[in-house]
Amino acid sequence: MTNFISKNIAIEHKWGSSRVGVEDEPLVAILMCTYHGEQFLVEQLNSLEEQTHRNWVLVVSDDCSNDATLDILRQYQAKWPQGKMTIRNGPKQGYCNNFLSLACDPQIQALYFAFCDQDDVWLPEKLTVALKTIVATQNIHIPFLYCGRTRYVTERLQPCGTSPLFVFPPSFRNALVQSIAGGNTMVFNLAAKLLIEKAGLVDVPSHDWWLYQLISGAQGDVFYDPVPHLLYRQHDGALVGRNDSFRAKTERMVMIWQGRFRAWNAQNVAALTGVSYLLGKNHQDILRMFALLREARLKDRIRLIEVCGLYRQTRRGTFSLFLAILLNRV
Repeated sequence: MTNFISKNIAIEHKWGSSRVGVEDEPLVAILMCTYHGEQFLVEQLNSLEEQTHRNWVLVVSDDCSNDATLDILRQYQAKWPQGKMTIRNGPKQGYCNNFLSLACDPQIQALYFAFCDQDDVWLPEKLTVALKTIVATQNIHIPFLYCGRTRYVTERLQPCGTSPLFVFPPSFRNALVQSIAGGNTMVFNLAAKLLIEKAGLVDVPSHDWWLYQLISGAQGDVFYDPVPHLLYRQHDGALVGRNDSFRAKTERMVMIWQGRFRAWNAQNVAALTGVSYLLGKNHQDILRMFALLREARLKDRIRLIEVCGLYRQTRRGTFSLFLAILLNRV
């Protein structure tokens, strides 16, 4: 990642200090996407106000909401210090492209970046914990992605569960076949932002899965926090919900048999192949083997399973993955 070093240093000098009167705290750019978010947006904005890490700015990309979303945003923009919130028009191509349009924008500059959904509630320590984790372990020139578990809550913020606890180490071999955390938990450093910019806008199923694949594939660090710092609201209008229920597990099995998982993998493989020069040499080899596995005959797929070393975060999940590979559904 040496080609990022000079830009890292320049931006660190410019953005390392406070822009809004908070001394000695690195600047975090919170990247929020909105679409018809009036019902829960106020609670999320209030939770941002209550963050113990105070030096942040909010960049909101709105995908043409026609409810009160923009009115709410402008009210908070007027209330907050000048420059605290920026509102822009989204690309109108779905939530994935909306988030990636923010992550790929070189005009959004800070030392750290955090994805933010419109309908969650952040616990006060969310940014503080993520930044302490990154700073404690990072080389500033190596992409670092922090992610983790969430607490599931109802529309009225009543507890209704916790996302699965994953214990196997994050890696590119896992990222090829599984997304381990929602984008709403993700915080990443400047080196990761520059890597995302270099990869550019890509056609992938989800922005969070893409970040896990890209950053792990480029020899970056991925940290999965087993302690939740976010209330993940479950409601009828949510585009993505909890994944640990019987219904969610059943839907995943149907998705595999109908070929949707295979189609998603095709998108990811194409995107990764297009930026394979950004990946480590060993990960380029794994990607090639995975692409071959997906098109190979049965006897060759059996051999390539071991070569690729793919795994999911549970033994049952890995067994299901191997079965899907044998049946050519991956």
